[in-house]
Amino acid sequence: MTQNPESTSFGEKSVTADEKTNLVLGVFENVASRYDIMNDVMSAGVHRLWKDAFIKQINPRAGQRILDVAGGTGDIAFRHYKHTNGKADITVSDINPAMLEVGKSRAYDKAIVNMDWVEANAETLPFKDNEFDIYTIAFGLRNVTHIDNALAEAARVLKKGGKFYCLEFSHVDNPIVKKIYDGYSDYLIPKFGEVIAKDRDSYQYLVESIRKFPKREILKQRLIDAGFSESNFKTMTFGVVAIHEATV
Repeated sequence: MTQNPESTSFGEKSVTADEKTNLVLGVFENVASRYDIMNDVMSAGVHRLWKDAFIKQINPRAGQRILDVAGGTGDIAFRHYKHTNGKADITVSDINPAMLEVGKSRAYDKAIVNMDWVEANAETLPFKDNEFDIYTIAFGLRNVTHIDNALAEAARVLKKGGKFYCLEFSHVDNPIVKKIYDGYSDYLIPKFGEVIAKDRDSYQYLVESIRKFPKREILKQRLIDAGFSESNFKTMTFGVVAIHEATV
């Protein structure tokens, strides 16, 4: 299997791996302040239901050590916090300082102080081996330059028996739904980006990055190849998104 086949693709453009990392950084620096608003607009609020279902499947518990990767704005981390009544040890990491600042500001507004915020690349996490019980990444894996490296890092920092959970856009199988979804993605999402976030190009990249993301069965196997002992997935909303779960 070719490792990290996405590393030279920025949407539909061919780039070097370093260029991709910098371009993705630029995308999220541009949209950080309007990221959550755009999520509501693009999904008509359904992203909140997806994230709630994600947390329900994870069922985080008090006392667990949880790492939320690419979680800058805190959407998933705050759900972990609420589900555990603030009694889990939660660390948020993100490669983008602008996104982390949004999350820290939101945490301040919610009076949440016992949460760690770490600027880090998912491919080279600054954490010890076997440190966490749960690793989550929501709508972030497709933006990683070397996905297989990030999966291996996830396996490394998880304790034996630890769980990996990924919520990510996937691929619609029903041809009728796919046609409607593709039309919406091609026209309306970039338009929303242009009008609301003042950044059409970043949301054009979003659409293209979803289509470039590995198919579900392929990602399932790549998790096994990265060192997980078992891997499964389930889809929601006709396959628009999928939750991948794996065990070290």
